Amino acid sequence: MKTGLSFTKILLAFFAFIVMMIVVRFIYSGGHGFVFLVWNLFLAWIPFALSALFKMIGDAGKWKQLFVFSVWLIFFPNALYIVTDLLHLDMDTNIPKWFDVVLLFTSSITGLLMAFVSLLRVERFLTYKFSNNLVHVMMVGILFLSSFGVYLGRFLRWNSWDIISNPLGLSFSIAKRFIFPFQYLQTWGITAMLTILFYLLYMAIKKLPGHINQAMQ
Repeated sequence: MKTGLSFTKILLAFFAFIVMMIVVRFIYSGGHGFVFLVWNLFLAWIPFALSALFKMIGDAGKWKQLFVFSVWLIFFPNALYIVTDLLHLDMDTNIPKWFDVVLLFTSSITGLLMAFVSLLRVERFLTYKFSNNLVHVMMVGILFLSSFGVYLGRFLRWNSWDIISNPLGLSFSIAKRFIFPFQYLQTWGITAMLTILFYLLYMAIKKLPGHINQAMQ
């Protein structure tokens, strides 16, 4: 319990630091640029919060477990998506570039922290049900699907809520990229690149001591 609270406090410190920087940025520029980071961090927090449920549903029915896992998987790309907010560094503003670099980098790190702790919890849950080799393959599959989700969000501007608000449009956009993959080489090139990046980062995080791994205890 103590280590979990420590990790939570670290996240809260990150949130407070980001909000403070956004407020300072607003006071300095008079504009509301980068306020969207608060919303993006909230979306990244959802799969992090959902992953805590995996400790409580080990003895639940398979359909309940599948439902929680599916909802988590739908929202999980949001935690990785924040990395792509670094693209906003090319915004032409009167704010010093170094300030925006720190703000966007901090937001990206916070999103990745929540993403990988969330994924660690899911991996531990799956390890109780499947072999280690199969779980490893599933982790790669999750990162691949999530990277594809990041692509859909960043380049096609779809989001998790469109599964409910516009399921047909989203399904058509996804289906044609799987049916005609060679017509969408950019899609799969970016997806593959992000999958490799997130996989390497995740494997590195798992080797680190301290609060990241302690948060799993």
